[in-house]
Amino acid sequence: MAGEYKLSSVHVHSKLCDGKNTLDELAVTAWKAGLKTLGFSGHSHTPCDIEYCMTRSRTALYRAQVAKLKERYAGKMDILCGLEWDLNSDDDPAAYDYTIGSAHYVRGPKTGRYYEIDFRPADLAACIQDDFDGDGLAVVEAYFRNVEQVVAHKPTILGHFDLIKKINGGSKFFDEDAPRYQAAAGAALEAAAAAGVVMEVNTSGVYRGYRKDFFPGEALLRRWRELGGEVVITADAHEAKALTFGYEEAAAQLKDLGYDHVQVLGKDGFAPCEL
Repeated sequence: MAGEYKLSSVHVHSKLCDGKNTLDELAVTAWKAGLKTLGFSGHSHTPCDIEYCMTRSRTALYRAQVAKLKERYAGKMDILCGLEWDLNSDDDPAAYDYTIGSAHYVRGPKTGRYYEIDFRPADLAACIQDDFDGDGLAVVEAYFRNVEQVVAHKPTILGHFDLIKKINGGSKFFDEDAPRYQAAAGAALEAAAAAGVVMEVNTSGVYRGYRKDFFPGEALLRRWRELGGEVVITADAHEAKALTFGYEEAAAQLKDLGYDHVQVLGKDGFAPCEL
């Protein structure tokens, strides 16, 4: 049914990781907004950096609280217990209703340091200078190799495919049109298509003021369609008011690029929704 994509938000973070609202606050907001499906996707415990992710104890609390919300909203709204699983995580993806597979880090080949590439500009700058001899595109290539490793685990959804560009506004660190960038991204796209994963069109970079374009960018979305890839629209919401931010704009862009449908995730899996 057309428009069903507006009623499902499945990339959502709470205070148990780096979000601003409790699980209950998010659920109440979603229910009042008329959503049919709310999928929580807490950041998986990642030993190399626990600054933003759920600790092991919070992971247990997360699963318990989501289970209670499932019962509370039964018959009103479907609640899913998902996980944004990072490549460096030690959590078990099989323990959740679905997973969003993501790469947030590049490990320095010289220092062994794990650099979070989408947060502090100083960290990305240090990664480029200290571990990749000042070559920003070498970091891009390492990032997309990590994406290919994520794809190999066949997550339910492939998260923010080109996250490496998040803090690269104005080509501060590298040229996103460079042949090396496009080749690295293209190889990861082909791996994702071969694995049959569903790609999210993630609106969070625009909501949070980092970008004017979504993840992935228009050229990559066009190539993804040529590869026969499927997409799902997500907000990567870190606060309640962002649950469906940019959905209609993302849908319009996809339609302009030749997509005639998107996938919508519910309790019974994916279902196509006409644009």
